[in-house]
Amino acid sequence: MNFLLSDDQLALLTSIEDLLRDRCDSLRVHKIFDVEGEAQYDAELWAALVDMGLPAIFVPEEQGGLGLGMVDLAVVAELLGAYAAPVPWLGHALAIVAIALGGSDAQKAKWLPRLAAGEILATVAFGEGKGAWLPEEWQLTATGGLAGTKVLVPNAAEADLIVVGVAEGLALVEKGAAYSTQRIDSGDRTRPVDTVVFDGAEAELLTDGLAVRDRLIDAAAVLIAADAFGGAERCVTMSVDYARVREQYGQPVAGFQGLRYQLVEMALATEPARGLYWYAAHAWDALPEKAAHAAAQAKAHLTDTYLQVTRDTVEAHGGIGFTWEHDTHIYMKRAMLDWAWLGSPSRHRLRAADLAGW
Repeated sequence: MNFLLSDDQLALLTSIEDLLRDRCDSLRVHKIFDVEGEAQYDAELWAALVDMGLPAIFVPEEQGGLGLGMVDLAVVAELLGAYAAPVPWLGHALAIVAIALGGSDAQKAKWLPRLAAGEILATVAFGEGKGAWLPEEWQLTATGGLAGTKVLVPNAAEADLIVVGVAEGLALVEKGAAYSTQRIDSGDRTRPVDTVVFDGAEAELLTDGLAVRDRLIDAAAVLIAADAFGGAERCVTMSVDYARVREQYGQPVAGFQGLRYQLVEMALATEPARGLYWYAAHAWDALPEKAAHAAAQAKAHLTDTYLQVTRDTVEAHGGIGFTWEHDTHIYMKRAMLDWAWLGSPSRHRLRAADLAGW
């Protein structure tokens, strides 16, 4: 059995990385991150990724997409995480997954071609108060108009369509409906999030939303885990490269035994975890009976690892690692959002234990 990426997948990743290397260097990310006021996304970079076909990855071919799977979405999420790309991809990709899986033929025909082409922007709204991220915890109902609050909604202020997790399953809410957004300073300015207050908003239930809402949560867990792996791996590389050029007492700090041990521990914590999110993505595509457990484990372990690796990265860079001008704080703040979004690692470890029958 071949556990490697296919030639087509590798070609896709090479094209995306070439674009990110050219359009999403450290200076450009800082330019977006350092803007005063409400955080935004890089519209030019997003347009370039749309032209490359990123939103079309999961859209079925009959709706103008590429008809690919979760593994393809996940490896793209890893790259975007590695470059700390300030684009609204996560919510958009998950909204497409929701409609592709749970929408009626009419709903798919209405939304998927436009989402694939990047004509409109979509997002998802899962979290409610007191850490209620999972479907069985959702209290909002679409009956009689959607009313209530969702938290940490990616790019809700800019979205033309929101897929909302409700007690009845999943509901579509279009821009202009009765809701308001308030941008939250989550720390991570590369991926803005909002609190959304629905005030009797008109909502259309996805036909099979109740049946697929758990699958959507698993997809979200896989993509967050992939983002965390990409960011952690980049932090390890940054730390090793810095240790090789930074000198103290006339020699590179890479020669100091204590730092060498720390760098090795960072690498050993990160690299083996690649298989965790790869397997979770594969299970989502091909092993439905194992998908939820694998997704919960990947989300829990990789977001914990990412946060610890970013802390170690700050230490490995010494004084400069604490400055606003350096990249380390950008990755740490992305790690903090990955850790919190969709629920804490401990919540997903409990979910994994429940799924395993412990």
